[in-house]
Amino acid sequence: MKQELTSDRLTITSGAPSLRTILVVDDFDDTRLLLRIWLERRGYRVVEAENGLEAVNRATSETPDLIIMDMEMPRLDGLSATRRIREVPSLSKVPIVAVSAYGADQFREVALATGCDEYVSTPFEPIALEKIIRALIK
Repeated sequence: MKQELTSDRLTITSGAPSLRTILVVDDFDDTRLLLRIWLERRGYRVVEAENGLEAVNRATSETPDLIIMDMEMPRLDGLSATRRIREVPSLSKVPIVAVSAYGADQFREVALATGCDEYVSTPFEPIALEKIIRALIK
């Protein structure tokens, strides 16, 4: 099996899928760390942002395969960051999973209407997030 490193992504030329990149956006260091460890153990490449402005910049520079976006953050909230990301043509189809402590169905509807593909309220079961990620990254 031959491996090549191309644009910070591992490409395995034997027909196996390349390493998928997930952008984790959260203002809490511990949350980002836990998600990073959990996702890396499942074979994903993880990049991080600690606020909405940084999320827009990282998404633009990294073009991730999926974004996990906290909704409540300083500088630019998750909904506003999602709107900005959706305006970038190369990112318009990148799946975004909204994560928030607001469990109400109406907040889910707002997140989906803003451009998020899925909504998870915290605390969440890791297996539920894993199913969402697998469904959105095809």
